[in-house]
Amino acid sequence: MSNFDPNAILRGAQLTLVGAHRALQNPDIFTSTHYRQAALAVCAGLAIRLLVDIPIYSVKAFIYVLSFIINLDHETWDEQVVSGLDFVAKSVLQIPFFMMMLMSTITPTLDHLFMDSLRWVDATYMQKHRSDNPDDLRAMYYPNLVMYSTHGEVEKKKQRSLLDGITIFVARYSKRAAISLGIYAASFLPVIGRFVLPAASFYTFNKAVGPVPAAAVFGSGLFLPKRYLVSFLQTYFSSRSLMRELLKPYFQRVRLDSKQKKIWFIDRSGVLFGFSFAFAYLLKIPLLGVLIYGIAEASTAYLITKITDPPPPPGDPAEVRKFMNDQVRWQNKHQLIDMPLGRLDELNAKMTGGSEEEAIKRRLVDRGGRNFA
Repeated sequence: MSNFDPNAILRGAQLTLVGAHRALQNPDIFTSTHYRQAALAVCAGLAIRLLVDIPIYSVKAFIYVLSFIINLDHETWDEQVVSGLDFVAKSVLQIPFFMMMLMSTITPTLDHLFMDSLRWVDATYMQKHRSDNPDDLRAMYYPNLVMYSTHGEVEKKKQRSLLDGITIFVARYSKRAAISLGIYAASFLPVIGRFVLPAASFYTFNKAVGPVPAAAVFGSGLFLPKRYLVSFLQTYFSSRSLMRELLKPYFQRVRLDSKQKKIWFIDRSGVLFGFSFAFAYLLKIPLLGVLIYGIAEASTAYLITKITDPPPPPGDPAEVRKFMNDQVRWQNKHQLIDMPLGRLDELNAKMTGGSEEEAIKRRLVDRGGRNFA
């Protein structure tokens, strides 16, 4: 089975809907802290919108003044300039998307949201299966994962100033923005220009998902209008970047090396793309995009319970190393993709036991019962 086949992508999209539904049922999301963050997010969304629109409206104002000097009634270049700037800002450079991802660099709120949502996922699982035999239930994720060290990443965000966060963010994403702009500019070259975008897409897709999907994208890129191809490619790239950002709270605790992490993402590439594609598209909605980012982070907690195994307690280094090595390859890939959507809770069942685990399960059931009441 290919890692990027349609069934895997479809299952990822289904997990988006289920995960978002689970996340929005969590009453802990609607605390005073999260309300303040939501208000700040709307303000940030407005600021992002203004930052994107200021250059465009400046050019519009200049063209308006120029129209008093030059008759533009029969010209179309002015409209092309304005629409071109808007397209470059939103589709080539992905400025709204990058500005919203600045949040995760500055504040640890999304890390807390991920962990709170993971606790809620465990609680709802136990509530749904409260009448089942506890020995047949899967292990919990939150109680063990919360004990893993974040290696100072969350503390660094708390101490980081806004200027420091912006500096780190710009250093991280300026290279990608420059490459995107360079490739888009090269696509206007005579003769070879029409092959630039398809060739770039083949190179990127071949590394990420293999030669067959890459060849399909290359072939379609030769016939599709440039605007559609750029929009598709940037949506794919932004989906991939978004997924990596959403998974940061997990990987800050489960510290795979770069080679292991690369294999981890490739093995799950279809499901991850299906999960993040809708969120990446919705992030472009003015003002609401930043709020959707929070929902995406909360939904990722549900996703983790379907594409990874429950972590062991962090006390035994040998057991933790074995767990991390086992996670590199996706063990339950076929079960997740082939299993009916209503039976996904059966994944990772019968993983652990023990009195401490049972005590945790009972507390989660009690908490889940109060939340459901």
